[in-house]
Amino acid sequence: MSVTKPAFAKAAAVSLGLLLLAAALLFSRATVVHGASNPPAAWSPQTAAHYLDDREIWWQKWPRAQKDHGTVCISCHTQLPYAMVRPALERELGETAMNPAEKTMMDSIEKRVNGWADMAPFYSDAKNGVGKTAEAQATEAVLNATILASFDAAHGNLRPVTRTAYANLWALQEETGDLAGAWKWQNFHLGPWEGAESGYQGAALLLIETLNAPDGFAREPAVCAHLDRLADYLRREYSAQPPVNQLYVLWASARRPGLLTATERKALLQTIRSRQQSDGGWLTMALDERERIDHSPEPTDSDGYATGLAVLALEASGTPRADPSVARGLAWLANHQEKDGVWTGSWNALSINKKRDPQSDPGPFMRDAATAYAILALENRH
Repeated sequence: MSVTKPAFAKAAAVSLGLLLLAAALLFSRATVVHGASNPPAAWSPQTAAHYLDDREIWWQKWPRAQKDHGTVCISCHTQLPYAMVRPALERELGETAMNPAEKTMMDSIEKRVNGWADMAPFYSDAKNGVGKTAEAQATEAVLNATILASFDAAHGNLRPVTRTAYANLWALQEETGDLAGAWKWQNFHLGPWEGAESGYQGAALLLIETLNAPDGFAREPAVCAHLDRLADYLRREYSAQPPVNQLYVLWASARRPGLLTATERKALLQTIRSRQQSDGGWLTMALDERERIDHSPEPTDSDGYATGLAVLALEASGTPRADPSVARGLAWLANHQEKDGVWTGSWNALSINKKRDPQSDPGPFMRDAATAYAILALENRH
């Protein structure tokens, strides 16, 4: 049977369209960016999940993480970012059930929340110095609520245990003084999570996850009153914060208008763009400048924590992915996932406090956070 020219042309067009679609699907894992110095590579959710799950399992078995009633300490560097990113990886990988490592973590947190009055704080005045009991209890309350709100947002309903965590949290919110609206925080003079300014970062992240909580939780009148006090604190103390903390407020400002003035927002965006490195990434030490306590040379290479956080905050604030700074940051992330070796699947970041042996117990802590934040940025989860 003969084929007319119009019919042939139509068939050719359909075939070409199918080929283009197949090519798009084949390369869909690569992040498309413009203005980057290096073309973006494919990154692997599978190896990233494997790294994070293995690290979570290690943490749960680490002797120093063991706490009373068979529970496990929550860490800002390993467990908190893991909790924030693991549901996104479940969706990405098509998993139909909670990963066992995640379930063990959540069971421990829920046990501590429901038995709050009987749980010993992670640190105490007797063992760790004056004020550590109150710091530990308040810090844990913030982390519990943040993790549970994040989990519930990912699964679409607010659970009773999350409301219990917030009841524990609100009871410890400071009413007067410099911390009015915020919480005491664990201070061991270690950045970015256990220093004098770390409570500001924790409060901002709590606000983000509370605003994302399902079932209109953040609009409930009683919750609004607490969030108003929290927002007042974030605004009041904003100018005194290092850029790494200000990025969390930029992130939160997408859901809470008024956290930043137009002048503050413009100045922060200029700061972030000016501190982007020539390779497209960011360096944590450039966002949280401090002298290392061992006076060792400071890291100079871009890292996954600073780059992931910067991209996340920029995206959340409405900066499009085609923006040169965001595009170059995404390309850096896509190109810097470890492809082989002991750290396969992860993104690197080094301690800003001291030079650490990467094989030591604390050695990979910054890497744990870097990996989670890199994934959140690549997946546009904010």
